[in-house]
Amino acid sequence: SVDCSFSRGVCDWQQDADDDFDWNPADRDRGDGYYMAVPAFVGHKKDMGRLKLLLTDLKPKSSYCLIFSYRLAGERVGKLRVFLANKKNAPVWEQNKGKDERWRTGKIEIFQGAETTNSVTFESERGKGKTGEIGVDNVILISGLCPED
Repeated sequence: SVDCSFSRGVCDWQQDADDDFDWNPADRDRGDGYYMAVPAFVGHKKDMGRLKLLLTDLKPKSSYCLIFSYRLAGERVGKLRVFLANKKNAPVWEQNKGKDERWRTGKIEIFQGAETTNSVTFESERGKGKTGEIGVDNVILISGLCPED
């Protein structure tokens, strides 16, 4: 497995230069490192912020599982979407509100055909709300299918 967490990960993360705002590091509650977040007051409704994970060395014709923690905290905070580079237009995962402000786990299966996926993009779309945040943490890539809960 490859650890792409922000505090100690070995992966290549890039802010998108063509979006409306950047994701920023935020300190974890327990003080052990940080996660990436978009506070609700950044930007205007429908503005987008994209954080891209560059993937190298993924083998063709194999399966991978991307596992990550995410949180949508606050009233009408917006949407979090995940896109794979080879499936440009449609998100492969989307969440638009949390039942509460807890961290949850997202899982995405990445099937490599002859063309390999060379990046995963986490996109935050700003909502109407003025409080809360959208956060992503603990991004891990493992080979094989995603484990059942």
